[in-house]
Amino acid sequence: MSKETNNLSDTLKKLKITAVDRTEDSLEGCLDCLLQALAQNNMETSEKIQGSGILQLFANLLTPQSSCTAKVANIIAEVAKNEFMRVPCVDAGLISPLVQLLNSKDQEVLLQTGRALGNVCYDSHEGRSAVDQAGGAQIVIDHIRSLCSITDPASEKLLTVFCGMLMNYSNENDSLQAQLINMGVIPTLVKLLGIHCQNAALTEMCLVAFGNLAELESSKEQFASTNIAEELVKLFKKQIEHDKREMIFEVLAPLAENDAIKLQLVEAGLVECLLEIVQQKVDSDKEDDIAELKTASDLMVLLLLGDESMQKLFEGGKGNVFQKVLSWIPSNNHQLQLAGALAIANFARNDGNCIHMVDNGIVEKLMDLLDRHVEDGNVTVQHAALSALRNLAIPVVNKAKMLSAGVTEAVLKFLKSEMPPVQFKLLGTLRMLIDAQAEAAEQLGKNVKLVERLVEWCEAKDHAGVMGESNRLLSALIRHSKSKDVIKTIVQSGGIKHLVSMATSEHVIMQNEALVALALIAALELGTAEKDLESAKLVQILHRLLADERSAPEIKYNSMVLVCALMGSESLHKEVQDLAFLDVVSKLRSHENKNVAQQASLTEQRLTVES
Repeated sequence: MSKETNNLSDTLKKLKITAVDRTEDSLEGCLDCLLQALAQNNMETSEKIQGSGILQLFANLLTPQSSCTAKVANIIAEVAKNEFMRVPCVDAGLISPLVQLLNSKDQEVLLQTGRALGNVCYDSHEGRSAVDQAGGAQIVIDHIRSLCSITDPASEKLLTVFCGMLMNYSNENDSLQAQLINMGVIPTLVKLLGIHCQNAALTEMCLVAFGNLAELESSKEQFASTNIAEELVKLFKKQIEHDKREMIFEVLAPLAENDAIKLQLVEAGLVECLLEIVQQKVDSDKEDDIAELKTASDLMVLLLLGDESMQKLFEGGKGNVFQKVLSWIPSNNHQLQLAGALAIANFARNDGNCIHMVDNGIVEKLMDLLDRHVEDGNVTVQHAALSALRNLAIPVVNKAKMLSAGVTEAVLKFLKSEMPPVQFKLLGTLRMLIDAQAEAAEQLGKNVKLVERLVEWCEAKDHAGVMGESNRLLSALIRHSKSKDVIKTIVQSGGIKHLVSMATSEHVIMQNEALVALALIAALELGTAEKDLESAKLVQILHRLLADERSAPEIKYNSMVLVCALMGSESLHKEVQDLAFLDVVSKLRSHENKNVAQQASLTEQRLTVES
């Protein structure tokens, strides 16, 4: 047994006696010995302390009257650095007396008590519960409030410990975070940050606490009613070190999900800071710089997701920010190309902006960008550029301009892509472009390669989005072209069965698009499509749609129009007769929707005449 271990055992024995008969002087000596031993080997000493049963005695020593209180709290803070000591501290009944000591006026006692409680709470459910039950959080918040405006070093040290304690208390615990928010901790910490921004340790604690609380949805409204945006931007401008900036970014990102805060951040000048970072880091290949460029450009895109903040930065397309972001698209940096394309997609969220951008040559820039990524398969950039084009194609006046600029050809280069996100946006872009554009719809609908790929994607069971968009584009090619050639191409490529199953989709809009396309097929090319319509069981499906109470009025209406159109085919006509359509249709004559009732009468006449 080494001399030190021997001394420690003696100290623990002695401490047991003195702790009971309370002789302050010898007690103090024992506590000093323990603190020394903990400083030399915390873990081993903590194990000895736990084994000796001395923790139970500490509860009685934690009294405001005792001159040793701060040392006892310090020992608890030290042993609680070990995970295995936290539950024993709770079991020894130390939490309640520690929380009582938070009412002390003695700064050293407060400091050590704050440390002890913070360490016991670290990653410990039992520690947190005990502090919660003893009502520790409210007392600490009150202390922070009353110390908030004092900037001497001792007070700042105490504030740092208290912030740290609240952080350990609520970290990754939704209900305790909500409790702190209800106690009004957010405005208090924002005020603290403003007053103590010169103190690095305290600032850091505040930032971690904000990051912690900002994860909670309910916190965002509280944050929005403070001047957090201004304080964070002010702090950000002062930081030179990468790690410090990174910490502020980690708070900004969750806060910027809130639209009111997005606008506050824009007004506080965050965008200018972000653009500056991009400019500084764009050519660097240092890992930290690359990370910071990504964070800054991602945050920029996030700020543009808010309608007001986006419109403010667009400034009618004349804004400095909009111009800067435009210059990212032709850059050689993939991260900036990505952010630039995403930013354009975000600017393209209303018709006015879309029209302005198309008139000012954005389409050519995006097509050039896509061209640079046809071969390398950079999925994120492809996806972003296609998203931007899709949004730009929404206003009617843009469609013809984009078609004549060659957007369809640019987009079709990605038909061979095997990446569902790219497939999805490609389909959406084409569907937007041909809306009410008969010539373009016909041209695309006769493109066998495209139609065959669509039919293939209609079977992409793993990717509901791609499957849905492929079906919708097939239907759109027919609806907008009303062309016999397009219908023949789709029949030859095996597309009919997909349009029929689309009529049973859970989305009314898709059901409707399918029924209208099928009615056009029946009107224009019934002979060509007859066999496929039969084997896809179209007539049975129509019967089901008409008999189902839940079918929307427009579905019932279009189903009857289609039934009438199918009567031109002998075999389909026979199927209609066999299924007793008259019963279902005559019931619909009294439907509350006038159009449905009227179509039911017409259909009934047709069925009666033809039977």
